[in-house]
Amino acid sequence: QVQLAESGGGLVQAGGSLRLSCAASGRTISSYRISWFRQAPGKEREFVASLNWSGTMTTYADSVKGRFTISRDNAKNTAYLQMNSLKPEDTAVYYCGARQVSSSSYEFWGQGTQVTVSS
Repeated sequence: QVQLAESGGGLVQAGGSLRLSCAASGRTISSYRISWFRQAPGKEREFVASLNWSGTMTTYADSVKGRFTISRDNAKNTAYLQMNSLKPEDTAVYYCGARQVSSSSYEFWGQGTQVTVSS
């Protein structure tokens, strides 16, 4: 079993930056794909960014491309989401998820961290 815990959220002004962390415990996540999702009030959860197990292949939603960077440190069993040039529309609860390469769905989720961007 894997437990994921997000941290690093908070209140920031538009144009600012935040770095979210997703710390895993219970089992190493070095073989898992790690992704970030977000959910704004009244909206469905949406994909933000994804990273393969080795950190060599990344995918981003068009809305964050060029502003957000996903990374991981397998030695620390932790993934990150660096968010720059934040916009009010980035306001949401951010979740990290982990799934094995062979799985079609995310098996493990964190509890989420709130990001609020003021204009």
